[in-house]
Amino acid sequence: MTTLATPHLLSVSDLHKSYFGIPVLKDVGFTLRPGEAVAIVGPNGSGKTTLLKCVAGTEDIDEGTIELDGKPLRESDPAVRAAMACLLDDVDYFPDLSVVEHLRLYAWAHGGADPEDTVDSMLAEVEITGAADQLPATLSSGQRHRLGLASCLVRPRRLLVLDEPEQRLDSGGRAWLASRLNAEKAAGVGVVFASHDQELIDATADRTIEVGA
Repeated sequence: MTTLATPHLLSVSDLHKSYFGIPVLKDVGFTLRPGEAVAIVGPNGSGKTTLLKCVAGTEDIDEGTIELDGKPLRESDPAVRAAMACLLDDVDYFPDLSVVEHLRLYAWAHGGADPEDTVDSMLAEVEITGAADQLPATLSSGQRHRLGLASCLVRPRRLLVLDEPEQRLDSGGRAWLASRLNAEKAAGVGVVFASHDQELIDATADRTIEVGA
């Protein structure tokens, strides 16, 4: 009996991206199956964040293809927005909604099961329950980062796109993050993340893609 291979969740092929004629990404390609993690590595300024923004559909590419479930990825496609949860470097929040209100909005808008319980559980998991009623502008940078992670994790998702998810986390927080990403993989979620943390990469990534080499 022949076993069919699991189809690709995400496929990036021959990707090129330049700014003002200066190449940032050249001939980048990789695939990702459900339950896998790919780490994007390289020095600062090498194009890691740009690559993630292209994958998320928030940056146009010059050449190449990006496909989700075998179809061209378009950020405006409701199916893409339903599948993908992203934490990039330009997170912003509604200034007059509290932390818990933001998370409830994400959970409800994306059709999550038991949004209230999910939000309460996630607040505890990322250790910002005490800040639940605060406005995002009043949070420390570490708390804001945890809010960003929570925003991805309170909603249904099949693909996580994360830019340096370990930043501003202490050693305990980084250990939690590694465990959480492995749990996401075990649940069949694909993960693409940029990181400088070799311990996180070793603990979670199935392979690495180097940019700017």
